[in-house]
Amino acid sequence: MREKYRSESPVAPPELCRTPLRPADARRAVRGAVARRDLPCAAGALDDALLVTSELTTNAILHGGGITGFDVDVEGCAIRVSVSDRSDEIPVAERVTEERDRWRPGGRGWPIVCRLARDVEVAGLPCGGKRITAVVPLA
Repeated sequence: MREKYRSESPVAPPELCRTPLRPADARRAVRGAVARRDLPCAAGALDDALLVTSELTTNAILHGGGITGFDVDVEGCAIRVSVSDRSDEIPVAERVTEERDRWRPGGRGWPIVCRLARDVEVAGLPCGGKRITAVVPLA
């Protein structure tokens, strides 16, 4: 493109322009959101946020019919990650009576999200599907 035809228009960062298709894309968006705010994070806090992001996006792909929406926002000393999918089913932990009576929802992802997040909300969407929002402390 020739320099004289180039325009200087503000463009949103790529991670904010589209819904991630893979957990790696979502983790990149989380890293970018934290980096842009230049917040000090407690040891392991960013890793916790990245793990929650991976679990939410992986579950949307495996159990929710795919990721239909993704938002990330830094709020004070925490990061809010929202992942939408096509499924109306609410994730729940079921009690398993075999093998030492452990809690298990068919995997370990949902309990990990609930343990690492300060707040978790599951909301149905008007056109079907759901949005899961997790707030993970960074301090």
